[in-house]
Amino acid sequence: MGSVRKASAWLGLVEDNDERYYDDEYAEEAEGGDAWKTDPRVRVAAEPGRGAGRRIATVTPDSFRDARTIGELFRSGVPVIMNLTAMDPSDAKRVVDFAAGLIFGLRGSIDRVATRVFLLTPADTEIVTGDHAGRAEDGFFNQS
Repeated sequence: MGSVRKASAWLGLVEDNDERYYDDEYAEEAEGGDAWKTDPRVRVAAEPGRGAGRRIATVTPDSFRDARTIGELFRSGVPVIMNLTAMDPSDAKRVVDFAAGLIFGLRGSIDRVATRVFLLTPADTEIVTGDHAGRAEDGFFNQS
């Protein structure tokens, strides 16, 4: 798979046909059980968190017109999860380009969560991955 194809697959703009990491068990579980449904519009936490900045918005745009909602939420400092799975690939590419300009202009970051699902985080937001959890320096296993 060429680098342009890999980048397009990473952005979720084309199907990823690289089956080296395909897990048959996961696919069977996903088909059989109740699939997660995403609200087709915006969902923001109804009650504010106990601390500032504890809200995350989920946006599933239907077309490029909904990019304004993403921009307004992100500009107000709310991390945004963009679910582009319901969009036409050409419109999804336009929304990703818009988001790239948005995060560049506001010094944020963009991370791919799943195929055609992205997390936009403002500059003052820290993303904690599973790699940092459970380390010895955190004190749980350090029982000396």
